[in-house]
Amino acid sequence: MSGHGKLYAIIAGSGFSGLGENSAPQQVDTDYGKPSSPVRQLDFSGRPVLYLARHGDRLNIPPHQINYRANLKALHRLGADRVISLNTVGTVHREHSPGQLAIPEQLLDYTWGRDHSYQSAEAAQLEHIDFTEPFDREMRSALLCAATAAGVDCHDGGIYAATQGPRLETSAEVDRLERDGASYIGMTAMPEAALAAELGMRYACLSLIVNFAAGRSETAIHEDIEGSTLNAKMQAFRVLRVFFQMDSGD
Repeated sequence: MSGHGKLYAIIAGSGFSGLGENSAPQQVDTDYGKPSSPVRQLDFSGRPVLYLARHGDRLNIPPHQINYRANLKALHRLGADRVISLNTVGTVHREHSPGQLAIPEQLLDYTWGRDHSYQSAEAAQLEHIDFTEPFDREMRSALLCAATAAGVDCHDGGIYAATQGPRLETSAEVDRLERDGASYIGMTAMPEAALAAELGMRYACLSLIVNFAAGRSETAIHEDIEGSTLNAKMQAFRVLRVFFQMDSGD
């Protein structure tokens, strides 16, 4: 689909409904079922980028029921070798503010019952992927450079805690996550990041901070989300536009 040496895909969450609606949808079947949505092609400064709606076009698929294996397999089948994950997160720390962006460096997985791997008992060979760095270092660096060039306030590093959802956490659970070292709390980076690694795809998160985690603010969580999501989304698009302008495509 792309004449460039590398092909990026964007997997976006609930804050990005309607993205790519003017492009022709491409249905892709996989051995693991259908992905959450058809794959569409976006254009960033003349550069094709694949796009998939993580929660479906109607935003009706909760985090624990997403077919992550089909999503990554469909993008891989179309030639994508790099994935930028756009996801909304709550922040554990007061120095972060709703409406800002973050590019996490590490990951804690608290999910359960999801299909976390392409490997099965019938697999001919068992492979233990190296998951020391769950987010690609080169892509993280490039996204941070793009944020700086775009004049966007973006936090470098921190630990993404992937929780089961779809409910939000209790304040006691957030206290535990903070003791574990978590900086941000989301629900979708796992098993997405691990599946990408199994397929040999580079993967990084551009996280939209949309609320303070439970017990960290006097404001109700959904008030935070309503007041900050649009601003964070606009900043994410500024970063992406600069990112693809700066990326050589080789």
